[in-house]
Amino acid sequence: MVKASREFQVFAKPIGSICNLDCQYCYYLNKKDLYPKGESFRMTDEILEEYIVQHIGASPEEIIRFSWHGGEPTVLGLDYFRKIVALQRKHRPANQRIVNGMQTNGILLDEDWCHFLAEEGFAVGLSLDGPQELHDLYRVTKDKRPTHEKTMQGYKLLQKHRVDTDILCVVNAQNVQHPTEVYRFFKQIEAPYVTFLPMVEPLPGARGEVSIITVPADAWGMFLCTIFDEWRDQDIGKIKVQIFEEAARTAFSQEHSLCIFRTTCGNIPVIEHNGDFYSCDHFVDAEHCLGNIKETSLVELLESPAQREFGKAKLETLPRNCQECEVKAMCNGECPKNRFLKTPDGEAGLNYLCTGYKRFFTHCQPFVSALAAQWEQQNLGQQMPPDRATDARKGFKPGRNDPCPCGSGLKYKKCCLGKR
Repeated sequence: MVKASREFQVFAKPIGSICNLDCQYCYYLNKKDLYPKGESFRMTDEILEEYIVQHIGASPEEIIRFSWHGGEPTVLGLDYFRKIVALQRKHRPANQRIVNGMQTNGILLDEDWCHFLAEEGFAVGLSLDGPQELHDLYRVTKDKRPTHEKTMQGYKLLQKHRVDTDILCVVNAQNVQHPTEVYRFFKQIEAPYVTFLPMVEPLPGARGEVSIITVPADAWGMFLCTIFDEWRDQDIGKIKVQIFEEAARTAFSQEHSLCIFRTTCGNIPVIEHNGDFYSCDHFVDAEHCLGNIKETSLVELLESPAQREFGKAKLETLPRNCQECEVKAMCNGECPKNRFLKTPDGEAGLNYLCTGYKRFFTHCQPFVSALAAQWEQQNLGQQMPPDRATDARKGFKPGRNDPCPCGSGLKYKKCCLGKR
């Protein structure tokens, strides 16, 4: 069977955009409008099995990774995910291993769910925007009720069952004003890993204008700088923050693990409930629907000229202002979805968050340079292989997507992370 020529990650949407919440900043809820009214957004057993078979067949690595997204995947019910695992076992080659990840709001998690997630080795991303008064501003139910209490109940159950859990915090116009409060809340609940996702919502038809809940670019930079300083002084090795790890990767000339900071993109497509293939989670629209796995195989869609061009466009449309930037290696223009401003020279394609990212990456540059110098000194003295050198630097562990320093060949997050 033909394998993909590169590692990939699919955001599978077995319930489409259907969700039990009505978060005011959600960009995916309206994706249901791409399909006829009355559509059942539950992925059928036939399409589910076909997707699993094709994903396994296309995976070029020993470890096959599935990512289940929505909408809210838990509304499918626990039995649906038991079916997923059974199908994966049915079709798994003897020489490969399957791991699963799921992004959830945590509202429906109970003892049975968390026992299952722990037993099957699921990694869970939990959406949580900080302490209650900030989280409940925008993350509400269909009838506008707060969700923080139920989300925290789900989080505590995940902790109880020792499920590998990452926190995904959407940073908006409100919680960006309280970086210390947000960060210390995550420390208080002993979150092991936190991702900060900036909320950017351009107004339809407007040139460079954004919604009132969009995070201001300068405030985004100050938010990151404030949290970085406390993390650097107090919390290295205690809590992992994804963007800090991404910045540190440049010290060792490593490729970014996060797609938005890579030079090119296109290796994280979406499979919708009916088998439709979209180029990216942020480009689920008619223009970027490249086919359906019922007619064209997943590997063909991954390797298609259209998907390749989509990925290369990120680099090819990078403005000169960005190409000459001193922190280009850390940013690479970030996500194309946010490139709707013009540079001071009038060139299109400047990222809305540019000033914020530049402020933060410039701020953390001395720390990164110190890591690079230490790594070089240790390498010269010990002739340590690059994939193990990241673990040798004092007080800084390897990135969760780095090769594990134990030499197992697995990524650190799937091997020794949490065991040290």
